[in-house]
Amino acid sequence: MKFLLSLSSLFMLLGTAGFGQTGKVFDDLSMKSEILKGARKFAIYLPPDYETSNRSYPVLYLLHGAGDDQTGWIQFGEVLRITDKAIKDGTATPMIIVMPDANTGQRGYFNQGDWKYEDFFFKELMPYVEKKYRIKREKRYRAVAGLSMGGGGSFMYALHHPELFSSACPLSAYVGPLTLEQLKAQIKGSGKKYTEAEVKTYFENHNAVELIKSMPEKDLKSVRWYLDCGDDDFLFEGNSLAHIELKKKGIPHEYRVRDGAHNWTYWRASLPEVLRFVSEAFHQY
Repeated sequence: MKFLLSLSSLFMLLGTAGFGQTGKVFDDLSMKSEILKGARKFAIYLPPDYETSNRSYPVLYLLHGAGDDQTGWIQFGEVLRITDKAIKDGTATPMIIVMPDANTGQRGYFNQGDWKYEDFFFKELMPYVEKKYRIKREKRYRAVAGLSMGGGGSFMYALHHPELFSSACPLSAYVGPLTLEQLKAQIKGSGKKYTEAEVKTYFENHNAVELIKSMPEKDLKSVRWYLDCGDDDFLFEGNSLAHIELKKKGIPHEYRVRDGAHNWTYWRASLPEVLRFVSEAFHQY
């Protein structure tokens, strides 16, 4: 009888421990990059059952904004608390979240001159984390999201590689200079020299609205799109133009404009919806 009571107590304790299980974040990880000629940091969120299961998980690449680094979504975005709650509530499926560091001034997530960050992301970072962690590698189980500069990165990565992502969620995104003339003015202010053809090519390949205009509809439709930008955000125009262009081409997408500005209060409120949205693709209802 005493033995049975002890077993019963043990099961209760195990059940309580499982119920209180939480995810984990590691915010100071690094990997060697041959492309960027040095070590690059990244952070990762592992779901509550990662250490107690043997299964593989879908992955969300979550990109920070200018001035932040790989810790931004952890420290200010509260990714651990928000994702744990979404998984517990059943509004999000357990997933791994990878948060790379692109804290490089204004060069960010794109290839610019000798800064080949986009090449690093696809040729080194993605293969590295998807081999090191138990990540499902099919398009269906991969998504990308980000805020501001990282919102621009989310647009570009999904537009450049629609075959790799099931969902893309740009938040308060910097879509790029809105006109070719704006880009020319930026370049002139930097003191760098480029030919007219080089500037035009860069604009066409790094402006989300221009890419949406030029891409085949089948490629755009192969990605699920979720755009979100506050009504007081200084980047509202570019996000609105991207929405309008998607609408013109008949591309299904979600477009949200809520009360708010370009700040973490807005993005923390966005994250639960992002997790829900990408989980719909992961589940394939």
